[in-house]
Amino acid sequence: MALFAQQCKEVDIIISSALIPGKKAPLLITEDMVRSMKSGSVVVDLAAEAGGNIETTQVGKCHTRHGVVHIGYTDLPSRSLPTQSSTLYANNISKFLLSLGEKDTFRLNLEDEPNTVVNAVVPAELSPFVKTARSAIGLTTGYHTVWGVTPALHSPLMSVTNAISGITAAGALCLMGAKYKIFIIGGLVPSTPAQSLALGAAFISSINIGGGFLITKRMLDMFKRKGRSLCSFSCISRFVTVLRRSIGWSFQSKNITSWKCSGYFFYIVFSSLSLLYLQVTDLPQLVAAFHSFVGLAATMTCVANYIVEHPHFLSDPSGSAAAKTALFLGAYIGGVTFTGSLMAYGKLQGILGSAATYLPGRHLLNTALLGGNFAALGVYLSSADFSTGLSMLATTAGLSSMMGVTLTMAIGGPDMPVVITVLNSYSGWALCAEGFMLNNSLLTIVGALIGSSGAILSHIMCKAMNRSLVNVILGGVGTKSKGSGVAKIIEGTASEINVPETVDLLSNAQSVIIVPGYGLCAAQAQYPIAQLVKELTKRGIRVRFAIHPVAGRMPGQLNVLLAEAGVPYDIVEEMDDINDDFDSTDVALVIGANDTVNSAAENDPNSSIAGMPVLRVWKAKKMCDQLLTAVQNTP
Repeated sequence: MALFAQQCKEVDIIISSALIPGKKAPLLITEDMVRSMKSGSVVVDLAAEAGGNIETTQVGKCHTRHGVVHIGYTDLPSRSLPTQSSTLYANNISKFLLSLGEKDTFRLNLEDEPNTVVNAVVPAELSPFVKTARSAIGLTTGYHTVWGVTPALHSPLMSVTNAISGITAAGALCLMGAKYKIFIIGGLVPSTPAQSLALGAAFISSINIGGGFLITKRMLDMFKRKGRSLCSFSCISRFVTVLRRSIGWSFQSKNITSWKCSGYFFYIVFSSLSLLYLQVTDLPQLVAAFHSFVGLAATMTCVANYIVEHPHFLSDPSGSAAAKTALFLGAYIGGVTFTGSLMAYGKLQGILGSAATYLPGRHLLNTALLGGNFAALGVYLSSADFSTGLSMLATTAGLSSMMGVTLTMAIGGPDMPVVITVLNSYSGWALCAEGFMLNNSLLTIVGALIGSSGAILSHIMCKAMNRSLVNVILGGVGTKSKGSGVAKIIEGTASEINVPETVDLLSNAQSVIIVPGYGLCAAQAQYPIAQLVKELTKRGIRVRFAIHPVAGRMPGQLNVLLAEAGVPYDIVEEMDDINDDFDSTDVALVIGANDTVNSAAENDPNSSIAGMPVLRVWKAKKMCDQLLTAVQNTP
């Protein structure tokens, strides 16, 4: 100890590290020794964690006592090693880089063999084919989805694609941001106009998603029968569930979680109300109403996206032209879809007359509205001013909304199946444009899927009427027939049959084909018809249904109505499958169908429905019908 006391008076730094395994560290430097050291000296106690070798050490601290700095840290490795290793690494790297050149100057000397390195291969630029693969996948999926679904399930298909189009909520969520004030009940109050529009679009889309999937499930449940394998319906239900759940899983912040909770609340309320009050006969107008939600949400999202992205448009005017065009198209298609769907809803619900309403100069008016949209697009793309761009978006939203009204009001009730499928396609293309401008692959693929699905369904409907899509959308009348003469005038007296005679015919028949039309839907006669089928089947009479592709007011509507009433779906056949069987049928019972059973489509080239595929009920041995038609019927 005397040696330590003598050394303390002479040295400036003392480092101690004496340890005894399993015991307290020995005391080697006393406080008197520390007091004898020169002012400014340093002592480092490496044994501080075990009590220390220096009497004045404070464990885990650095302090000054008697003018001597005491270091008693117990975590020196973690304090020094990272810095030391980084310093050594940086030193090695700097020496390596300087060694590549000459005289401490950084220069890559390729003549020096050790400096010769193999360059990495530059990745090849993606071809246009690969770049468009996402949209192509969506289109291909939509194509195979529709063509692979039996016509009996076209109504559930329309409903589920309509529900999926509510994924516009995902685009709205991307624009909502995180700067919100939390409301008392857990909702979200936006702080900017863009966030307000995005929140409104998300709320509207949540109604569309909840109601659409609910109605789809309800329709699929109608086709279920005990003891029968329905794997296909189970797969559709699982597919629907996965899509519904996956929409929200990508947004996990607290604000988005709060929004999701409020969205589910509205979903539950809406679902409950739908279950209480919805009639199956109201499905077409409900689907039309849901389409309007998608159109409005798409328009609101486009406007919100313009507000958010405008600074980026200013920084790169030439590179943003495509995104601005997609944004404009989304607002345009959304406006047409919104008001067109509302008009379709009004016609189907009976609020508006179902007959076509032709405005004077309607084609000129529609052309002027379209020209106004093109003019707005030109100003929108050429101007970098925020107010001008926003006003042009508002202009196209207004003009396109007027187009939706003028186009749909000129379409009559019988053409509503095509209108609904076209509106479904519109909602898909609006969603696709939204995905393109947000650079969101999910929205782009789903939008392409829905758009192609609706377009193919529209093609199927038009083909079933022998009419072009343009003819239907522009409110035209007549088929593609080239006849230019006057349609045949039907003369004579119609043969009437009363109820007892009808009962006698049906009771004595061996085979009966029932041909329902929209009249069955309007009268809600599916339950009496189902009971009639049961009674005839008990008597050993073969009963089948023949469904025309455009019967009703929505694709597959009659199949859903009959399924709701309990009619076995294996006796409900499509036109192409049953049309050749009328020759061998005893009785054809037509209920509320008209043009779909009119023989003039095949026999009169000058008829307005010439060339339209129809059910050949007139070839049956006996025919009973109850018709409502604006075209002379000659079965």
